[in-house]
Amino acid sequence: MKIGAPKEIFEGEARVALTPDSAVQLQKLGHECYVEAGAGHAAGFADSAYEAVGVTVVQGAAALYDAVDFIAKVRPPVDAEVAMLKPGKTLISFFYPAQNEALLEAAKDTGANVIAMDMVPRISRAQKMDALSSMANIAGYRAVIEAGNNFGRFFTGQVTAAGKVPPAKVLVVGAGVAGLAAIGASTSLGAITYAFDVRPEVAEQIESMGAEFVYLDFEEQAQDGAATGGYAAPSSPEFREAQLKKFRELAPDVDIVITTALIPGRDAPVLWTKDMVEAMKRGSVIVDLAAERGGNCELTKKDEKVVTENGVTIVGYTDFPSRMAQQSSQLYSTNIRHMMADLTPGKDGVVVHNMEDDVIRGATVAHQGEITFPPPPPKVAAIAAQKPKEKVKEPTPEERKAAEAAAFRKQTRDQILMLGIGGAILLAVGLVAPASFMSHFIVFALSCFVGFQVIWNVSHSLHTPLMAVTNAISSIIILGALMQVGSTSYLVVLLSAVSVFMAGINIFGGFMVTRRMLAMFQKS
Repeated sequence: MKIGAPKEIFEGEARVALTPDSAVQLQKLGHECYVEAGAGHAAGFADSAYEAVGVTVVQGAAALYDAVDFIAKVRPPVDAEVAMLKPGKTLISFFYPAQNEALLEAAKDTGANVIAMDMVPRISRAQKMDALSSMANIAGYRAVIEAGNNFGRFFTGQVTAAGKVPPAKVLVVGAGVAGLAAIGASTSLGAITYAFDVRPEVAEQIESMGAEFVYLDFEEQAQDGAATGGYAAPSSPEFREAQLKKFRELAPDVDIVITTALIPGRDAPVLWTKDMVEAMKRGSVIVDLAAERGGNCELTKKDEKVVTENGVTIVGYTDFPSRMAQQSSQLYSTNIRHMMADLTPGKDGVVVHNMEDDVIRGATVAHQGEITFPPPPPKVAAIAAQKPKEKVKEPTPEERKAAEAAAFRKQTRDQILMLGIGGAILLAVGLVAPASFMSHFIVFALSCFVGFQVIWNVSHSLHTPLMAVTNAISSIIILGALMQVGSTSYLVVLLSAVSVFMAGINIFGGFMVTRRMLAMFQKS
């Protein structure tokens, strides 16, 4: 088959659906590759780079459409491009059939097949073709870069000779692919990152990436992600009110808000209202990744950057992937290549459009003059259903008091038992050892006991194991020295005083050093 990529005519679109690297892989499947002259220039791919790997460069879109069997695009086609489709040809691109019914009808009337990359089902086997996730990943990362560009301050906290710089506080609303990418970029830059999502199964993902999950004090059975293809489901009005209340509490404290909340086939829900924007500090930034579908922020303007009266910058760009065109083109063309690999099972250049395959059937929206959208649900669930978590019963005050009393009694019994065993050992040793040895041995035993009690009751997080051992040894030394301070020998008194002084420095200095070490890991 002959596969070609035309130049994107959508204003500002810099991506291309075929790169030199992906062309090499498609040729290994037995296909011939074509590209319209200048199609890759905006993404950094010269025509000579295509020619060097055996791609045929064609002058003009009409010539390309006539020459190839498969047309690979990024943006949905416009009417002029649909008119160039013919029976037997296949278009692969983003299509959004639920929002473009007229375009779908026009494509059907041409008799061409249409594969919508935005309709690839979210199942494990199809992840390599999930172009929505590929572009969302780039958009989430780029959103953090745009926020930093407009923020005008460090993300990470710093302590410099000129003063202390507090870290930025970032709130990510929606923890899908774009949200998780934004969380990863934000935490790697050193910001204190908070994240919110209505799906309960993403809380662990958020916390594993170093962010703090924002919990709502609201009792509602959340929709499991397995039932919604991995996407969030619409929330109840009561949940929405609790959500907005929580956001109003956070608005005055956060510096950057990145909103990514979208439900396929619906307008973006308004989650950041005008009063929240007014409550934010001057210099704060909002990046709305849902601007193309109306925006999650009430004041977002599509494809514009606006600054409110209180100095909050709202970024409503819809071309984040295109702003990283080379990287986006590489990922998107790889998604296309994997789709072609599934369509070419024999790797012999022969396309088999198997409508029994979950992935191919789900992505095909028009086939042989018929509309095949919407597809049936895939036979495999998008993600595994979340296992119900066992609720831990909160103990009553009476139960907590009884537990504390039982723990105290057990600790007391253990200490009495230890003291009894220790006393018995001392008595046994005293029956056979001379009195001069016993006086020193008792001092040694008491020093060990007191040092052990002092160190054992200190939390391990307060010092390293090495410091714990040195403090225990110092405790033994200082107790032994105190016992010898009353000696009649001036030399013994002098040595005892020096021992007390040096051991005291080790003990108190050790804890002071530990305190300073812990302070180094505190963000504020």
